[in-house]
Amino acid sequence: MESSPAYEMINIMRSGYIAALVLLAPVPAAADGEILSLITEADKARLEQYETARATALDEARAGGNPEDVATLEQILSREQLPFSGLDLSGSWQCRTIKAGGLASLVIYDWFRCRITDDGSGWKLTKETGSQRTMGRFFTDSDTRLTYLGSFYVAGDKPPPYGSGPETDQVGYAFRSGEVEWRIEFPLPARESKLDILEFRHVPIPSESDRR
Repeated sequence: MESSPAYEMINIMRSGYIAALVLLAPVPAAADGEILSLITEADKARLEQYETARATALDEARAGGNPEDVATLEQILSREQLPFSGLDLSGSWQCRTIKAGGLASLVIYDWFRCRITDDGSGWKLTKETGSQRTMGRFFTDSDTRLTYLGSFYVAGDKPPPYGSGPETDQVGYAFRSGEVEWRIEFPLPARESKLDILEFRHVPIPSESDRR
């Protein structure tokens, strides 16, 4: 049975509406093909060792960490992984670093301030407070995992470009674990630990409490 002109018009309008939603949906990260021309061989190797390094670091953290810190770590790791699609990370976040394995079994630092911006090329992370900083970009690995390429630097110094060397280059996988929670896991960082976790939560940050 042929459809009426009115029915066809409704279908056209519906298709246009869906297309508009797709165009307006947040783009979570730069195109995944771009990372192949950027990532260093050293960071490729670190990602290849991600599962093994992560398991070793978490074993050390569980065996030697403070019980309260271990409980916090387990609570973070137990969260369900959610897709990044439909989520806009742009804005200010509280962020804290967790170091597992290595020099100390487990260290959980205070909360600091991070910011995510989107300059049209994808999401860009800047850790704005704390003595140890990071700046970098995200690339799509799958619907539930992003790859982060960034640079480590100390507060007061100029951030080096990614690719400057193993002492400052950073690589990790980002996972979303809630509406306002996500994290980056850095395997085999250059200093102190065997796994770094940078945890994010989206809550107001009073400026007077910022740690610099």
